[in-house]
Amino acid sequence: MVRFSFTTLAIACTTSLASAFVLPQSSPAIATARSMVATTADDFTSEGAKRQIGNDSFLNQDLMARAQNGPGKVNKEKLKIGIVGAGLAGMVAAMDLADAGHDVEMFELRPFVGGKVSSWKDKDDNHIEMGLHVFFGCYYNLFGIMKRTGSFDENLRIKEHIHTFVNEGGHLGALDFQFPIGAPISGLQAFFKTEQLEPIDKFHNAVRLGTSPIVRALFDFDGGMDMVRDLDDITFTEWFTQLGGSRGSLDRMWDPIAYALGFVDCDHISARCMLTIFMLFAIRTEASVLRMLDGSPQTGLHDPIIKYLDDRGVKINLSTGCRDIVHEVDENGKPTRVTGIKVGPKEELKEFDCVVAALDVPGIKKVLPENFRQIPMFDNIYNLDTVPIATVQVRFDGWVTEMEDEALMMNTSGDQSDGKAPGIDNLLYSADAEFSCFADLALTSPGEYYKPGEGSLIQAVFDERAFDRSNDQIVEDCIKQINSLFPSSKKLNCTWSSVVKLGQSLYREKPGQDKFRPKQATPVENFFLAGSYTYQDYLDSMEGATRSGLMVADEIIARADGPNGIAAKNKAKSEAALA
Repeated sequence: MVRFSFTTLAIACTTSLASAFVLPQSSPAIATARSMVATTADDFTSEGAKRQIGNDSFLNQDLMARAQNGPGKVNKEKLKIGIVGAGLAGMVAAMDLADAGHDVEMFELRPFVGGKVSSWKDKDDNHIEMGLHVFFGCYYNLFGIMKRTGSFDENLRIKEHIHTFVNEGGHLGALDFQFPIGAPISGLQAFFKTEQLEPIDKFHNAVRLGTSPIVRALFDFDGGMDMVRDLDDITFTEWFTQLGGSRGSLDRMWDPIAYALGFVDCDHISARCMLTIFMLFAIRTEASVLRMLDGSPQTGLHDPIIKYLDDRGVKINLSTGCRDIVHEVDENGKPTRVTGIKVGPKEELKEFDCVVAALDVPGIKKVLPENFRQIPMFDNIYNLDTVPIATVQVRFDGWVTEMEDEALMMNTSGDQSDGKAPGIDNLLYSADAEFSCFADLALTSPGEYYKPGEGSLIQAVFDERAFDRSNDQIVEDCIKQINSLFPSSKKLNCTWSSVVKLGQSLYREKPGQDKFRPKQATPVENFFLAGSYTYQDYLDSMEGATRSGLMVADEIIARADGPNGIAAKNKAKSEAALA
């Protein structure tokens, strides 16, 4: 039997450390194309948006303060602003724009806010979610927004600093980041000591991490991040196996993480996507700490934002989708200026000084008029693909993740609220199920998901491997796979279930997509974009959506005033029309 000590693994990393300082080979054509479309801080007008782009966006300690304190400026000119989409990006933008003195009105197609972070109640008062929402410690901007609305301390529950893998037969593996010394040592020892990998895979994993941009960033952060951005054209598997990474590591640990991040496996996910978040884990101890809401997203996240907006006069129109973007064109038919939008079933015209389309990928593709595609920025959006997901909720008459004490597992009597029930109170990963991440919400988010006299509420997110099956089949497969991971749960009964399918969820983080992501400010002078798919230096996520909302607000605020500002140009247009 081969044995590897912590020291041996550390030596394996450091002996090939020099490789971390060498950029991967790519063809001149690819490198040239990438440089031509690369987005940098100089591409943005506002200082606030610039601070969200580039290496300082990872190292800047003040990002949470910016989100918490607001834009810090009130414009001299008051704009009438229409926001299409009341997801997280749109609501965050509305917060800043209202605080900057503008008149903001929002339009949402669905009967509830939240976008991909939506939740609602069914006829029996069960909270239904569109995904499993976990708050990483590096969600600095989102945490700032939650502090601004008063929901951070009250509505988030911090979890033990362990990422747990549940394998077939109930065998557990973990990345245990709990260590007296913080990042990067806490992260390195977690990977060196994990039970999730066989010794030989652990060795190869250590070698590959030791030759990664993450290690270079410990000495040269700018160089390390530049290397990460340069890896958007290859898959994580291609990068990982170049210098020693093993298939076993990919199958048993990295695939579940990749699926959890973007619902795509390592063979298809961009190396940039994966390494971006692990770069944060490496440099920030708190980045890998997980939090979850005490209850549903509607109650814990959205309701405080809605109150904040309502207090500032922002109107949110639900079940009122945008039917058309009304705009002016030049002699070639290209759009030059937006004058308003048509909304609702009667296509009511609403006129605005500027419009923000705060939508997801399928939403923006549906709303953009065809002639907008004459502009490359808009046409590039149609190169972005999405992934389908199915969110499954399954209620049991006992505690699924309690594997040590059968009596505790079966006991649902008494008060077991506020996380007092037995089992694993954390996000869980698995390499042996079609849902790579899942949690018992009755434990992790008991405020609204624990029910007296009832047991676990397992929420699991299936990816495209299972999407086309019927809802009944997905529930059946979910229970079967839960029983495989937790054999003792075979003694429990399913008492309720729900399936929510989202055919187009996150944009697909496959190689080569970064160059197609649009900026928030567009060539149409008073038309702006927001949403986690738009360019910001993070992933398609709640944090990404928050960043985009802050950035689009900053870009509008920077353009509102002055002789060449949005207000002045709109006034000149109106006067010319009356002349």
